[in-house]
Amino acid sequence: MPLPPPECPRTPMHTRSVRIDAFRRADGAWDLEAELVDVKPHDAPLAGGVRPAGEPVHLMRLRVTIDAAGEVLDAIAVSDAVPYRGVCEAVAPEYRRLVGLNLLRGFRAGVRERLGGVGGCTHMSELAQVLPTAAIQAMAGDEWRRREQLERAGGKPHRPFTIDRCHAWRSDGPVVERHFPIWYRPGSASASVQDSRVSTEERP
Repeated sequence: MPLPPPECPRTPMHTRSVRIDAFRRADGAWDLEAELVDVKPHDAPLAGGVRPAGEPVHLMRLRVTIDAAGEVLDAIAVSDAVPYRGVCEAVAPEYRRLVGLNLLRGFRAGVRERLGGVGGCTHMSELAQVLPTAAIQAMAGDEWRRREQLERAGGKPHRPFTIDRCHAWRSDGPVVERHFPIWYRPGSASASVQDSRVSTEERP
């Protein structure tokens, strides 16, 4: 369903495109390749000159290799278009510091800790921040197959990592109740949200 028509006339000023492709590798690992492109429909004045309309102000790519548990095994960043040539792209090698983080546990905080502020590029780090949910989507089919195989073999099922990660997957909601009844906990997600709000309010 499209967005409703705007209520006021407007002029296009900027377009940002983000694309992520996920690949299962022959060695059992996964590659996630992310791309960020910023384009303006008008000539853009920059400190180093003018970027013509339609020519990318930013064109950045990041590849992260992870294992089945989300551990980052390798990372490489490249910048083909930047506002300040010779300066912006110099930080790209720093994104090797993503190695050792886990894409499914504490990744975003790790990016901020290792590459925040002047230690990284705002846009490249922003691109890295969208990788966790893309990885979950890419690996979801394998997660379902592992669960089914384990249950058929009589093994003890494990709690899906998506539970309580979003509104639809709340542990007291209809999705978990229907598809993962052993993990269904009436009222638990609501209590967790309330606890989180209280903790945030009390934080100095």
